[in-house]
Amino acid sequence: MKLVECVPNFSEGRDKAKIDAICAEIKRVNGVRLLDVDPGAATNRTVVTFAGSPKAVLDAAFCAIKKAAEVIDMRAHKGEHPRQGATDVCPFVPISNVTMEECAELARKLGRRIGEELKIPVYLYEHAATRHERKNLADIRAGEYEAFAEKLKKPEWRPDFGPAKFDDRVAKTGATVIGARQFLIAYNINLNTTSTAKAKEIAFTLRERGRLKRDVHGNKVVDKNGNSVYVPGLFKECKATGWFIPEYKRAQITINLTDFHVTPAHVVFDAAVKEAEKLGLRVTGSEIVGMVPKQAMIETGLYYLKKQNETAGIPEEDIINIAAMSLGLNDVATFDSAKKIIEYQFDRSTVPSPLVGEGEGEGAKMLINMTVKDFANELSRNSPAPGGGSVAALAGSLSAALTSMVAALTHNKKGYEKFNAEMERLGIDAQKIKDFMIKAVDDDTEAFNKVMACFSMPKGSDAEKTARVAAVEEATKGATLVPLSVLEKSVEAAKIAETVAEHGNQNSLSDAGVAALMASAAAHGAYYNVLINLKTLTDKKWAADVRKKADSLLKEVDKIAEDVQSFVLGKL
Repeated sequence: MKLVECVPNFSEGRDKAKIDAICAEIKRVNGVRLLDVDPGAATNRTVVTFAGSPKAVLDAAFCAIKKAAEVIDMRAHKGEHPRQGATDVCPFVPISNVTMEECAELARKLGRRIGEELKIPVYLYEHAATRHERKNLADIRAGEYEAFAEKLKKPEWRPDFGPAKFDDRVAKTGATVIGARQFLIAYNINLNTTSTAKAKEIAFTLRERGRLKRDVHGNKVVDKNGNSVYVPGLFKECKATGWFIPEYKRAQITINLTDFHVTPAHVVFDAAVKEAEKLGLRVTGSEIVGMVPKQAMIETGLYYLKKQNETAGIPEEDIINIAAMSLGLNDVATFDSAKKIIEYQFDRSTVPSPLVGEGEGEGAKMLINMTVKDFANELSRNSPAPGGGSVAALAGSLSAALTSMVAALTHNKKGYEKFNAEMERLGIDAQKIKDFMIKAVDDDTEAFNKVMACFSMPKGSDAEKTARVAAVEEATKGATLVPLSVLEKSVEAAKIAETVAEHGNQNSLSDAGVAALMASAAAHGAYYNVLINLKTLTDKKWAADVRKKADSLLKEVDKIAEDVQSFVLGKL
């Protein structure tokens, strides 16, 4: 799933009707989800966060900017925050399976469309910038709206897109800055003190800008131009200061991590712990303000697992829980991963099961979020789906889960130390297979339902009959590919079961044997579902190619499973 975040800032923070009108434009675009709306009365500015597929996000951004141009008049705008346009800035942020260049291209496409269709001057910034001097937002916005008319007269400030003349329309809308940047994590570290000064002292050590340089007499050092000189801090892409939060009755180091790939939260957190100790303070925990990419939490969890010399071959949910515990993210507020992790807002199948369901939301409708009893009951009813394909995928997930368990029980076990690296790698691989198979439980049922939907298509005319036949054929191919993918993964599951049986903790040898049996069951179940779909296809060459591949895969699984059973029985 490709996922892009967009964070437009609109120059209106007081008129709720106008803000609602802008947000309504975002909500009506399919494929996006409005995640946050944060208006500020003093700044007279609203920061809106939404995310979705690249095209949907681009369309939603255009609609929102168009509406902002209609309802906001910059000639009457006053506010504390720097601004230059009705939609002041609109960055695209890569979240999942999207590159920065793809986001930069989105910025360019949106900029061109805004300039041509809405006649609004557009400047590109950050990773989409066309010139080095336009990379920094503050440089583009220097002088703000009040200086924009004169700025437009200068050749070096000709917009990247849109008009270069300050007419009545441009006077109303101002300019919009569009770009692509990394995800910004708003992150606060909690201290057991009320001292803002001490919080700032730590912040100055951590942040990239650092602290003011002083001479031996304590006076500020300036350069030849009279500008203050700073001693750089520890971390790049890190902005920080200290403040006191009355609500929490404590001071915090408030941090913006502008690129968590360069400086992740866990590295800053550990450094803050050391710096706090030097001042006689303790870090009591931390908080993530807003949302966070899953990758950031996974990397943090893996970092602390490695420090503990524990295996990373555990469920994603557990890795994220390690991250939350290690950073103390429940110190001043509850960290709910289902709400705080962006990807979980879109792919409900990845949300930790205790956090979804209970009869609410789309996640509750998924087979994988049912109890074992409810799934078995649903399976037993007189409906054709879920059926054998979903059961085959479930068997495959159980196989991988068992091998991951054996690998985890072997890791760091006395007498098995030489297999530590191998067991961690196998555990990680098994977790990936498990997650794939779990998703396939619902994918198989969904694919079958698509075939059934095609049979309901109209067939009154010859054209309708032709369209119906073609749709059924295409849907049936899709329904064939799901069990075929389960069959392919079953081979991998069987291979891992074989390795953990041979090298794993021998107290869990029976579990490795069951894992191989479940891989075999998954393979055979998937194979049957491939065959029953192939029977109905008219594309015989495609069917023959798939059958040949399926036969080969099943033969491979059978050989591995047979070897594992012989090995296990011989040992037992």
